Amino acid sequence: MLYDKSMPRPRVLERIKTAESEADEIIEDAKQAREDRIKQARSDAEEIRETAREEADTYEQDRLAEAREDIEAEREAILEEGKQDREELIQQAQTNIDDAVTETLSRFEEAINAQT
Repeated sequence: MLYDKSMPRPRVLERIKTAESEADEIIEDAKQAREDRIKQARSDAEEIRETAREEADTYEQDRLAEAREDIEAEREAILEEGKQDREELIQQAQTNIDDAVTETLSRFEEAINAQT
């Protein structure tokens, strides 16, 4: 009990001052606890953001590596297909050269035979 009628007035004032002082301490402690919680929440939020950034960077690097591998595989397939096409063209050209030589010789022989 804060006030009793039988208490002397100075004692009542002292108890009121003590109660006010205790209330001020409780308020200050609550304010400090609030500030500490806000500070901790901001720190936790920054840590979460940093972790998310790191995970995003890792994901991005992984995807980039996968894309590079896919591009390299596609490049190799295109080069291999190009080599095969080149070989086919060389073979066709060689066949055409052989046919042209045969045809030229045949015409030449016909021309020679026609003159004799």
